[in-house]
Amino acid sequence: MNIQQNLQKRLKKKPILLMTHLVLGYPSLEVNREVIRQMAENGVDCIELQIPFSEPMADGPVILKANQDALAAGIRVEESLVFAKEVVEEFPHVNFLFMTYYNVVYRYGMNAFIQRAADIGMKGFIVPDLPPEEGEEYLRLSKEKDLAAVMFFTPTSTDERMAEVAGQGEGFVYCVARKGVTGKQTAMDDNLADYLGRCRQATDLPLAVGFGISSREDVALLEGKADMAVIGTATIKLVDEKGPEAVGPFIRSLTA
Repeated sequence: MNIQQNLQKRLKKKPILLMTHLVLGYPSLEVNREVIRQMAENGVDCIELQIPFSEPMADGPVILKANQDALAAGIRVEESLVFAKEVVEEFPHVNFLFMTYYNVVYRYGMNAFIQRAADIGMKGFIVPDLPPEEGEEYLRLSKEKDLAAVMFFTPTSTDERMAEVAGQGEGFVYCVARKGVTGKQTAMDDNLADYLGRCRQATDLPLAVGFGISSREDVALLEGKADMAVIGTATIKLVDEKGPEAVGPFIRSLTA
């Protein structure tokens, strides 16, 4: 079962799904493993495993610092891939995706990276700096392995652009809730509702909404407008402030 089928099956039982995010190696792989366990045992449907990169252009200051600290501590791509294989095997009910930047994929080798992800049991990729016009090989190879190459909608996307982009992707569409980088609070207002309505018109793929979601109120406002809420910066801040054991209660609170 590919990730789109899996998400659609889950949506028959839940009003909205959850996708979380962590930076591999920050603050350590040991802490990553406990955070993933807390997420997996408390109802998370998808987890983005970010392979650190020195210039994560779509990420705000919290995730940028996490990338830099992980690299400074010595995390490398191979170590990230080995760890990913371990958690995919340990938590088979979770959909795991690699999130990274194109330079990482290019340096590893496109074909080799996608094959390795398939062998690990990953469900797809989120590569925010690779537009579909420049990613023909990436899209083709991902499709051949039944891995989702997740595409992005933004508030500045025209209806035509949304339809074009959605036709290239698989799995679900990541709807960026506002302009800018990750981490800042997003206003859940009429503009966002109108934007998500345009997103829904553009594709039959499930819609995941991220950038600034941090509370039950945020998640509740997305119900009926989107299919999955994405929580990234809020979890990293929580681990920094209260430790990994705080993640489980936080995740439960988002859908309580």
